[in-house]
Amino acid sequence: MRVLLVGAGGVGSAAVGIAARRPFFEHWVVADYDAARAARAVASVTDPRFAATQVDASSAEAVTALCREHRITHVLNAVDPRFVLPIFTGALAAGADYLDMAMSLSRPHDTRPYEECGVKLGDEQFAIAPQWTDAGRLALVGIGVEPGLSDVFARYAADVLFSSIDEIGVRDGANLVVSGYDFAPSFSIWTTIEECLNPPVIWEADRGWYTTAPFSEPEVFDFPEGIGEVECVNVEHEEVLLIPRWVKAQRVTFKYGLGAEFIDVLRTLHKLGLDSTAPVRVGGVEVAPRDVVAACLPDPAGLGDRMSGKTCAGTLVTGTGTDGSPRQVYLYHVVDNAWSMAEYGSQAVVWQTAINPVIALELLAAGTWQGTGVLGPEAFAPVPFLEKLEEYDSPWGLRDAGSLREAEGHRED
Repeated sequence: MRVLLVGAGGVGSAAVGIAARRPFFEHWVVADYDAARAARAVASVTDPRFAATQVDASSAEAVTALCREHRITHVLNAVDPRFVLPIFTGALAAGADYLDMAMSLSRPHDTRPYEECGVKLGDEQFAIAPQWTDAGRLALVGIGVEPGLSDVFARYAADVLFSSIDEIGVRDGANLVVSGYDFAPSFSIWTTIEECLNPPVIWEADRGWYTTAPFSEPEVFDFPEGIGEVECVNVEHEEVLLIPRWVKAQRVTFKYGLGAEFIDVLRTLHKLGLDSTAPVRVGGVEVAPRDVVAACLPDPAGLGDRMSGKTCAGTLVTGTGTDGSPRQVYLYHVVDNAWSMAEYGSQAVVWQTAINPVIALELLAAGTWQGTGVLGPEAFAPVPFLEKLEEYDSPWGLRDAGSLREAEGHRED
């Protein structure tokens, strides 16, 4: 396996640190628009298998040329989703397999944005799925933590824990604190604005996909391992677009524990037009307001030393258990920022995202996961992935609604 990693930001750099400890690949090229940033990521590991270079992620031709130059077999996309399509199509043209952690962008419905879907997340990728199948190549989409591990949890629940599923609800929350800043998101603000201010999508078996208003249907969810109660709201996310394609359920949702202050900031940005990606002229320069917001905030990759607390990604599943009784379980993965910083030098949120595509690459290298076309994590056997997660010293947990205890690994209460 010869990997091209596009993007050496927080998640990309964390992936380098994780992959350096594994033997499954022959060569790993780290490419970024900023060549110095790619070089820093490679310098963080003393491993001759890694090399750094520069690439323009907006150019499919540049991605294709780089793949051919380095005889790349697998492209891992670790940049924000506006660059999905050129990297996706560039990999296909080069005859390489492809992985990403966020799918092609959505566009709201022209006249009914809070009732009907327009262009959905991933639609533009699934539209050319036959080309990937015909080429005998795999595009594994949405293989971060959310989407990604959350989707693996959904498939595991369907395969192992339930005979029928009423609802799959991804629930994400944290008690992370960043000292020294009034407002400092722990993940890309560009992506956060995109997913939080777009109309959230919900799936229902008798209705299909439909939309609702941002921050709708608030609920308080009690997260495990000391995180506690966090108010979660509907947010646009890939799981709702992926899970129903491979896992049978009556309803699929995604809710994010943002907190009142974060929601207020996002609403203010929207009111002022600062969430826009359309360039505006300032003096003699054209700049997108959202890019200005991102430039004014601290780089999430550099916040680890100021962060404390834990982050939790998980999937709440309700239905009928294999014994015929009603059942509700929360399958989850928690990362403590103190641990990820001490062990890898990466803050918890980016590290938790980065570990999952590295595990997927290892399963693909071994032939444990195989496929062609455009596939989500739900299309693959979940148990090998969850076993690898434990092997990487990052166990997952399962909490039954009827139990006060929490279980690590794949053991149930």
